[in-house]
Order: sequence, then C-alpha cells, then structure tokens
Amino acid sequence: MRSSSSSLSVWDGDIIPQRYNSIPPQNKPCDPNVPNALLYMKREAYADSTIKEVARRLRHLEKHCDLSNPEAVKTFIANKQCTNGYKECLIEAYAHLMKSANIEWKQPFYKRYDKLPKIPQTEKLNLIIANSRRRMALFLSMMRDLGTRPVELAWLKARDIDLKTGAVSITGAKHTIGRTLKLKAKTLAMVKQYIQDKNIGQNQRIFPTDSDSISEYYRRVRNRLAKKLQEPEIRQIRLYDFRHHYASMLYHKTKDLLLVKQQLGHKDLRTTLRYTQLINLQDDEWTCRASNNVKESTALIEAGFEYVTDQDGFKLFRKRK
Repeated sequence: MRSSSSSLSVWDGDIIPQRYNSIPPQNKPCDPNVPNALLYMKREAYADSTIKEVARRLRHLEKHCDLSNPEAVKTFIANKQCTNGYKECLIEAYAHLMKSANIEWKQPFYKRYDKLPKIPQTEKLNLIIANSRRRMALFLSMMRDLGTRPVELAWLKARDIDLKTGAVSITGAKHTIGRTLKLKAKTLAMVKQYIQDKNIGQNQRIFPTDSDSISEYYRRVRNRLAKKLQEPEIRQIRLYDFRHHYASMLYHKTKDLLLVKQQLGHKDLRTTLRYTQLINLQDDEWTCRASNNVKESTALIEAGFEYVTDQDGFKLFRKRK
C-alpha cells in the first residue's frame, strides 16, 4: 500500500497514501490495521480532526491489547479505570477499525452518565483573558462574545468579519448550523487592530492554527495563572466553558430558548435545553408595559420587550431589568 514519499501524509505517526481514491475498498475480511482504518475514514470523507482522534485512541489500544482480538479489546476497555464516556470513545474508534477490515463483531455499548458543566464566573473568564498574550486574549474575547466552538474560530477568515458592524459569519462545525453573530465594541476594536498589525488579508485566517494547539496553549495559560494566584478552581475552567458561559448568560438574560438555539447553531432543541439548568442568578425583576395599539406594541418589541398576555383590552409586555 505504500507509495513514494512525495505521496504520503501522516496522521499521528501513521503513514497514509494521499492518493486514497485510487485504492479500491476491501470486499472481504482482512487483518485489522490502523493505517488502513485511517485510510478508510479519509476515503469516507471523515474530518481530519476526527481521524486524528481515532488514530490516537487506536494507538492507545494497540499498546495494551491485540487489535486482531475483539474480545481482548473489549476486556481491556471494560477493566480500564475511566469514565463510560471515554470507554465509548475507545469502542467507537475500534469500530472504525473493524469496519475498515470488514470484520463482524459484537459491539458493546456504554451508557454515559450525564453531568452538567459548571459555569465559571464572568470575572474568572475576564481574569484569564487579561493574563493571556495578545493572540490568545483576542481568541478568548471572541469566544466570550460569540459563544462559538474553538474550531469555528480557528476556521474564521478576515472576510468573515464586518469591521464596521462587528457582524461575524460563522461556519458551523460538528453538525451545527452556520450563523451570524456580533462582537462587542471593545472586542471589535481589538480585531481591527490585530488585522492591521498582522497585515492579514481578506482570504487569510485570523488564527492560522488548529483547535488542538489552541486548546493546549490555553491550558498552559490557565494553569500558570491558577498557580500564580493560588486559585486551583481556575484550573477547572475549560476552553469550552467560554461557550457554556455565553449560552447560559444569554438564556438568563432573554429566557428565549429558540434564540439561544439559533446563536449556538444547535439543530436539536434538546441540546439547548441543558443551558436552562446551569445557572440560577436569582434576578427575576421585570419592567412592565401595556399597549392598546399596533404602533405601541411594535415600539415595545423593538425596545426588547416580550409579549406576555392580554388583559382588559390591553396587551402586556415585559423586559428583564
């Protein structure tokens, strides 16, 4: 299966022919082989990030058990001291290997125990941003403002940002929907200056790296700050918690689940429902208004009021203080 060095690429230490379309799919069972599995995934149009994660997990399994023995693999995973979620990831990686080799096996299923993420305080997020270098500070500020996934910002190009209005066109990742979000004025000013100083062209990415590298650098910044301030709870703030914080605060402010769903790019409302349970700020004070004509109702809606009910010929609206 190997070709000349000019036509090879590497996934996590595995050499894979780039001309994978020229290699016919297997029609009969063969020995499980990690490079073949990654090649199969590439041929089936899996994302490079997914292939990389599968390669990492298969290499982990390969170090501890015989990949050609499904029962040995299942026994190792069953006895491994880790969460059911990680066991499920290992099983799914091994399933790719078995499928690529056309081997039938009885796949076990692990039930994940759902645990709501802990939402960090806004002050803690701002503290991490303030102690980050320029590029990371900009990246985190944008995540805080937009609630994107890290990879969605890694894909962002200069042309995706309207430098006059702060509108940002997001390409959805991981089965999410593309959407347009808006930066706050302070962050927009940071973006403008960064693009100018770095001479970033319209078709160039703002952060020309992958999300794994960004995550690794974030952890170093976060852990260094936690040690400096002697605040171990800061170490518990994951990069993805910037997205969780955005969603939870947006829901608390608007109580509009469909808006949160839209802003996060979720396709399934059940995913968004999690964010209704994450915070309880005990701040349910409202400003109320009444209207008896279309003009007044329109003005109230444009001012951010939401319709509640009709009473005595009036329409009642409210807006959170």
